[in-house]
Amino acid sequence: MRKPADRAQVEAELQRVVELRHPEPHSVLGVHPDGDGMVVRAYRPEAVSIHVLPEFGGKVPMVHRTGGVFEARINGRTEPFSYLLEVEYPGKKVFTLRDPYSFLPTLGELDLYFAGEGRHERLWERMGAHLIHHNGVKGTSFAVWAPTAASVSVVGDFNGWDGRLHSMRRMGSSGIWELFVPEVGEGTRYKFEIRPGHGGGRLLKSDPFAFRTETPPATASVVHDLARYSWGDTAWLEAREKHTDAARQPWSVYEVHLGSWRRVVEDGDRPMTYRELAPELSRYVKELGFTHVELLPVAEHPYGGSWGYQVGGYYAPTSRFGHPDDFRYLVDYLHQEGVGIIVDWVPGHFPRDSHALGDFDGTSLYEHADPRKGAQPDWGTLVFNFGRNEVRNFLIANALFWLEEYHIDGLRVDAVASMLYLDYSRKHGEWIPNRWGGRENEEAIQFLRELNDTIRRKHPGVVVIAEESTAWPKVSQPTSEGGLGFHFKWNMGWMHDTLSYFGKDPIHRQYHHNQLTFGLLYAFSEHFMLPLSHDEVVHGKGSLYGRMPGDPWQKRANLRALFAWMWAHPGKKLLFMGGEFGQPGEWNHDKSLDWHLLDDAGHKGIQKLVGDLNRVYRELPALHDADSEPVGFQWLQPDASAANVLAFVRRSRTPGRHVVCVANLSPVPRENYRVGFPLHGRYVELVNSDAGEYGGSGLGNNGQVHTEPTGWDGQPASVALTLPPLSVVWFTPG
Repeated sequence: MRKPADRAQVEAELQRVVELRHPEPHSVLGVHPDGDGMVVRAYRPEAVSIHVLPEFGGKVPMVHRTGGVFEARINGRTEPFSYLLEVEYPGKKVFTLRDPYSFLPTLGELDLYFAGEGRHERLWERMGAHLIHHNGVKGTSFAVWAPTAASVSVVGDFNGWDGRLHSMRRMGSSGIWELFVPEVGEGTRYKFEIRPGHGGGRLLKSDPFAFRTETPPATASVVHDLARYSWGDTAWLEAREKHTDAARQPWSVYEVHLGSWRRVVEDGDRPMTYRELAPELSRYVKELGFTHVELLPVAEHPYGGSWGYQVGGYYAPTSRFGHPDDFRYLVDYLHQEGVGIIVDWVPGHFPRDSHALGDFDGTSLYEHADPRKGAQPDWGTLVFNFGRNEVRNFLIANALFWLEEYHIDGLRVDAVASMLYLDYSRKHGEWIPNRWGGRENEEAIQFLRELNDTIRRKHPGVVVIAEESTAWPKVSQPTSEGGLGFHFKWNMGWMHDTLSYFGKDPIHRQYHHNQLTFGLLYAFSEHFMLPLSHDEVVHGKGSLYGRMPGDPWQKRANLRALFAWMWAHPGKKLLFMGGEFGQPGEWNHDKSLDWHLLDDAGHKGIQKLVGDLNRVYRELPALHDADSEPVGFQWLQPDASAANVLAFVRRSRTPGRHVVCVANLSPVPRENYRVGFPLHGRYVELVNSDAGEYGGSGLGNNGQVHTEPTGWDGQPASVALTLPPLSVVWFTPG
């Protein structure tokens, strides 16, 4: 016969359960051997009475013991068994339920091992909340990482948010806590109540792995079944996996903030939902010929004014625009219409909101404890501790989560420079050098390389894009060659110089000619994307249209010339919404774009030009298939600064196919202006940004030119062109 448990010890342990100080409540609650029988204990502090209903029949009353703990002895049984609890609450309310502690843990040894090693690539399938059948019973398994906590409870709608009722199990030395709660289903709100190991007040935290959340400012996590959506984009995904040479493909990206692209004015000026956006955004993007949509961060975030760049829920699409399956519908719809989707991803920092990741278990768990490494002074946020296995795993699994569960085609990684440099935005004495005394963040570098290698290995058709604003070398080169492994890097230098040039009065442009030519000295050192992004139309900078000099006609002409210059320049393209039709006002995240402007022929003309640029760009390999190779570009006239003229050739990797681009960025037309051409014969005028259909003066070359066998600009042929004012024209043999 087994020896009964020491009663004094049991009472002490039960008291620790009541006080939420017991690290392993399942060791004393639930069903356990006791002498020649079994003892069942349950903690229900609000109950009037409880009966045990064993699987083998009968009904056994439980005795009220220590402060809300009930106990019953079952004689003649030597092994654990399943049972129900019949609980009576005040007012003679009786419920029959299952005791969570009668179920074995749902996490296995391999899960715990790989999580601890930081190598669990499908971590989201084990952590967080999951609807499952456990031993034939429906319910939700909960798991959370809180290694220094004294205790963790899951609280929610199912237990009156009472942390005394569902204390979680500590899973050995892994730092993970787990509990299966029967009968908890889809849509249930919950959080984790954490008691720090060092004492102090209890913390009420949202689930870091929550797949769904309440709509801010509410912060509860919501149980959600990831498996229930049925996708229809198989053909898109199969085709995507075959295109692993992204640098040779046309990429024209339309950057969108979902909350302000178009709002429903007749319904309180509310943002459109994911499902409302799907057909409207798809139709618009297809009409204008963009290949991809890039969304400002869609992961849940507490403060709308952050535009999503201060993430609170890394595994949940923001509920501001609908259910997670509604976001899947948006992605699915775009794919079926032939449009790719990129999302902005923010692994560099996170907000300090009390419900989020900061001080998660009462210690600096996800962030560095030392503010010289763990705080981001520019944004008032916290910086991830990339040296910790579990943190790297959390982030890399999160990247894979968006690719696999939401079929995202690319991630644009925000603020990479802030991750690479230990002294980013920090003064002397406010940062800690690396082990070599340098400013490079070795842990972040290793994280980025691991991230990119993992994505390339598992999803060869997906791209990862770096927003990196410094001269860090080999950002978009393979890690095997010493690079960071990104597919593309935003060309911030090109953006700054180009906008600076176009923002100047043409009378001064001849003195700043190098701002347009300098970028070609480094254009092939990386796989670049040319960004005219949201950051360039906020915080007093004005819109793209507003930054152009001159009267309204000149502003529109300059903007059209800027776009035609950009689309001909080496590098993939990205344009923030509103720029495509010349919105005069600075972007406001709380209001819709000024769609009424399209009633004006001038603004409509800008939009039409962007559509035509996209069409020609996609059709002609010379404009995209050698973007990152010197063979794809040749200057014709780089130094005609006095005339504000530039001319170059874009070449395809296929010999003979090319486009000649000529820009006249002065406000006066130039007649009989000679430019060298590679071939003798007929050239078609593909694009003229000054064409009447775009709102220009209509000056040009009657749609074609015939070159003469007169050498010029180092070319065997040339032609005397008519160059419209403030314009860019493209020609191709035809």
